[in-house]
Amino acid sequence: MVKENPLCVREALLYETLPDGAVRCGTCERRCLIQPGKRGFCGSRENRDGRLYTLTYGDLSSISVNPIEKKPMFHYWPGSKALSAGSWGCSLRCIYCQNYFLSMTDADPSRCSYVSPENFVDLALRKGAQGLSFTFNEASSTLLEYMMDCFRIAKGRGLYCNLNTNGYMTLKALRDLRDAGLDSLCIDIKGDEEFYRRFCNGADVEVVWRNAREARRMGLHIEMVNLVIPGGNDSEGCIEGIIQRTREELGSETPLHFTRFYPAYRAREYGLSRITPVERLEWARRRAREEGMDYVYIGNVPGHPGENTYCPDCGSLLIRRYIFSILKYRITEENRCPDCGRQILIVGKHIH
Repeated sequence: MVKENPLCVREALLYETLPDGAVRCGTCERRCLIQPGKRGFCGSRENRDGRLYTLTYGDLSSISVNPIEKKPMFHYWPGSKALSAGSWGCSLRCIYCQNYFLSMTDADPSRCSYVSPENFVDLALRKGAQGLSFTFNEASSTLLEYMMDCFRIAKGRGLYCNLNTNGYMTLKALRDLRDAGLDSLCIDIKGDEEFYRRFCNGADVEVVWRNAREARRMGLHIEMVNLVIPGGNDSEGCIEGIIQRTREELGSETPLHFTRFYPAYRAREYGLSRITPVERLEWARRRAREEGMDYVYIGNVPGHPGENTYCPDCGSLLIRRYIFSILKYRITEENRCPDCGRQILIVGKHIH
């Protein structure tokens, strides 16, 4: 029998032990009631004799240095690189997940590939990265404790701290991450109430909006991303609802990305078999601009003008992109449009 790696097994931070030995997890809003010897929905947290343990502390399934634009984050340290990592499991397990080989795999401490927080931050610096990003699977549910330790070290060494997330953490988890050093979120807003119920295992979309509002209130930089899925969330009502709530609850300057869908995992079993027409993405972008959103993007369509940043006032091209690369950057050092002087939302500096 292969023994588990004890370095990857740590007592969880957020849980409550009940009189019968069960535990109530407080990491994500599923708030799983976990009996002794069992795991929660995400597959990474286990009740051992009335104490909850994370089984993925430092167990990194994938590590790579990526442009921050890949998240996508277009108004945050443009041109920078982030050491990006994920683990195993997820709090939503959407049926169309494109990283299903990570998100649908439960933790296995016997094959843990452990990287200490200190070594992870050291690696970022050696690779010339300007920050850390946790992505690929849902790190807020599977790497919470590890992320917090990494962020504390990273902040002391001048690195930014980003999370690409489904936004389904508890408020306590979100606040703990902020206190540890989290400074930006790329939040997937997947659809409306019905979409989450049908395709995201009964999750509640209001949790995502609540956390987005709270993150904004905390002063974190937020960019919202909607993967537009034909037959799933591409109706006028669903898309216009996302546009309206983003503008009213998060502000017109919040970057909003509409990205192209390619069927993956079990999507076809659920009738989600079509690639998003570019025309639908263009319609969504046009409607968002008509509704007063300042920065609206089209993703997964290489070379499309919707990859670029334009001045909301005069329409001047400010940042020309091709996929994840910046080809031209015209915003002044004071973060203004060089043609009309409009203040442009940019967090951090442009890395040439």
